Amino acid sequence: MYLVVDENIPFAREAFSHLGSVTVLPAQEMTPATLQKAQALITRSNITVNADLLTNTDVQFVGTATTGVDHVDQRYLAERRIGFAAALGCNANSVAEYVLTALLTTAHQRGISLTGKTIGVIGVGRIGSLVADKVRALGMEPILNDPPLARETGNPHYQPITEALQADVVTLHVPLTVDVPDPTLHLIGEKELSRMAPSAVLINAARGEVVDTNALLQALTRRTIGGAVLDVWEGEPSIRWELFSQALIGTPHIAGHSYDGKVKGTVMMYQACCRFWGIEPTWTPPTTLPSTANLAPERPPQPEFHATDKDLQTLAHDVTTTLYDLAGDHQRMKHVLTLPETMRPRAFQRLRRDYPPRREFANTPVVIKGSRNHVLHQLNALGITARPAT
Repeated sequence: MYLVVDENIPFAREAFSHLGSVTVLPAQEMTPATLQKAQALITRSNITVNADLLTNTDVQFVGTATTGVDHVDQRYLAERRIGFAAALGCNANSVAEYVLTALLTTAHQRGISLTGKTIGVIGVGRIGSLVADKVRALGMEPILNDPPLARETGNPHYQPITEALQADVVTLHVPLTVDVPDPTLHLIGEKELSRMAPSAVLINAARGEVVDTNALLQALTRRTIGGAVLDVWEGEPSIRWELFSQALIGTPHIAGHSYDGKVKGTVMMYQACCRFWGIEPTWTPPTTLPSTANLAPERPPQPEFHATDKDLQTLAHDVTTTLYDLAGDHQRMKHVLTLPETMRPRAFQRLRRDYPPRREFANTPVVIKGSRNHVLHQLNALGITARPAT
């Protein structure tokens, strides 16, 4: 078997080499010519997988080591009887930690307490559920909106989108869909934005096309909403940079790019390949992955924080922004604005391709001095491995 695997998939050679011959390529080098003799293609979301890419190739199986699948023409694959698998949920915690850090950063910048605030969680799948759990630990009240789940479960805790849009914060966690009962293309447009409070913040770490760029730009320019945190953009990588300039925080579609999430994606695609060809899986990732300190040597291996005279929100802000350099992601995006407009799409792609390794919070234990047990418990509920000073 001959497999072509995206270079940004960790342990690509180690995982897939016993299945056959492996070629590791950057996405831009995946072409009909380079895939001509491949039986399997394992990729991420930075390439469009469709007839233009796969016609006249031997590809029998496509795997995407991502949760999102809108870059794959699944109808074409089904017509060609090409197997398909996605790494659903592999980066859910990574995205939830992005949202948590963005929330705490925005509240810190504005001097706002999150306790008692409401947050509309639109899309309550793997990611939305994690976000809801984490914000509850901060004392926020989630308003859950998910029409398919509401119909399936009949559970009254799912609210209409009109209710979710009235929250202090609105965060989006839906797939990009068109020809389905609940399409999400431009789910948030002029009408929906008009329902939001003038102080409300919109967070989009789902897909850029879920939000109407023109409507959001108008709302931000006219200050009819309080701000936006955006990790995804319509038309990537050729995005509307004036929208970035209006955002409180803007990042290059990296919310789910934790090292842990990528490794989970590798495992899921390797196992899917094995299932497709009826091969017994034998590879597992190393039991000990590199620590945050090894991936980012300038960061201490066990950060220490003083809880004395700090409320939970301030302490959580200090911990999360130490473990995840969200401000650095925003600054790297901001630097792209200094380039000529024709160079920006490629620079956007480089930010995603060369993204610095980031571990999820639980992998870096933190020491909390002067803390009480309930503070440690609340931090642990946020996914942070916190222990008292000895």
